[in-house]
Amino acid sequence: MPAFPRISLRAEVIDYLRSVFLNKELLAVVGLHEAELRFEKLLTCLSHPPSHTCVRASTHLAPLEEIRLRLGQELNKHLHGSSSGVSMEIVPHPCIPDVLLLPVDGPRAVEPLQSEVVVGAQCGSAVLRGAHVFAPGIVASPKIMKAGDIVSVFSDIDGKCTRGATSFQGQKVFVGNGVAEMDRSTIFCTNEPLKGVAVRMTEPIYQSPSFDGVLPSLVFLQNLPSVVVGHVLGPRPGERVLDMCAAPGGKTCHIASLMKDQGDVVALDKIRNKIDRIRQNAQMLHLESIKVFCFDSQKAVSSDTGKLSVAEGPPFLPESFDRVLLDAPCSGLGQRPNMASTWSLKEICSYQPLQRKLIHSAVRLLKKGGVLVYSTCTLTLAENEEQVAWALKTFPCLTLEPQEPHIGTEGMPGAGLSPDQLCLLQRFSPELSWEQTPPNTALPHRANTDTIGFFIAKFLKN
Repeated sequence: MPAFPRISLRAEVIDYLRSVFLNKELLAVVGLHEAELRFEKLLTCLSHPPSHTCVRASTHLAPLEEIRLRLGQELNKHLHGSSSGVSMEIVPHPCIPDVLLLPVDGPRAVEPLQSEVVVGAQCGSAVLRGAHVFAPGIVASPKIMKAGDIVSVFSDIDGKCTRGATSFQGQKVFVGNGVAEMDRSTIFCTNEPLKGVAVRMTEPIYQSPSFDGVLPSLVFLQNLPSVVVGHVLGPRPGERVLDMCAAPGGKTCHIASLMKDQGDVVALDKIRNKIDRIRQNAQMLHLESIKVFCFDSQKAVSSDTGKLSVAEGPPFLPESFDRVLLDAPCSGLGQRPNMASTWSLKEICSYQPLQRKLIHSAVRLLKKGGVLVYSTCTLTLAENEEQVAWALKTFPCLTLEPQEPHIGTEGMPGAGLSPDQLCLLQRFSPELSWEQTPPNTALPHRANTDTIGFFIAKFLKN
């Protein structure tokens, strides 16, 4: 049985998503009953984490098997205080050569206690994926809480708990029990920003390892579809590749790794405080081919014929790049676990115009014969298949290309694309696999498909 209910969304958003998953083209393929079952299952599985933790291995620094053994030893040491042996199951992905998978155990039968700590929704989601509770995530705690106290952790899914409260009666979800490592006075009675673990989780609802400080240069936590994107893009050593919306840099670093750190990987993001995160990740993973610029990719095309090289920075001349990744800003409705969203329908529908402006820039910056990959972590037709249909109509130079690997489902009917075109798209649809098999089922089926919701399209510029 689910440990907690389906994702909490505004009624207008529920109705909108229902219209997407019960559109006429899809109903003609699967029928009303099956479509309704899929939609209800989707709303429930979104509030739960995927069945496996995905780790991208830095195979540009060491062989996969060496990283797997070292990771097992480190995690075993963290769990048991010993470096001997590998007790945790760590499995190479059968289709992706730089991915390691660790099964997630849950939902587990854990009983809440009387002493309650309340954390923000983002912190609660992190706990469900194996994290401990860091001090900035706590919004409420018992009036007298001392280090060493055993406490229950609840997630404030609507964001209505007042910081520093001693109790909270609003909508909250239990995510597990842990041991306090800080006093309440330390958490709330200081003017300095706090760092460090405030509650160490001992009985989480979902059991998966914490990777805090574990082999930071050799393993990188990343959702499986996000790793697939890099392989679908297929960058090669010596090429010039653009990542248009790059922060926090996971995909950027993967691209550089696949290129053996040979060539130019240009990362753009318009939010300045995110730029340092890209540089930090590149430095941590020992990648030197990445060039990072704070710049709006909508304005990244230059008409200045005097510009000589990509190294000068944006804006760039048309047709400057061999490959372009547009992991577009999106409504993020495929993220898991996500127990609640307060976004309005207007906010969710606001991304399509921005995405189209970015596609315009991407096509202009791409060389003839180059590859453009468009991806999102959302579920809507408007941001996914409809964007593909629009791009093919707007830019006759674009054609859809097969994707390798292709471990998700095909595109969703409803945007007027042909069956052949839908087969070339890749949609990760967690509702199609969630709870169809037990959580500890062996690979490859469950780990391939029970992921966040995600979408990938690959274009060739003719």
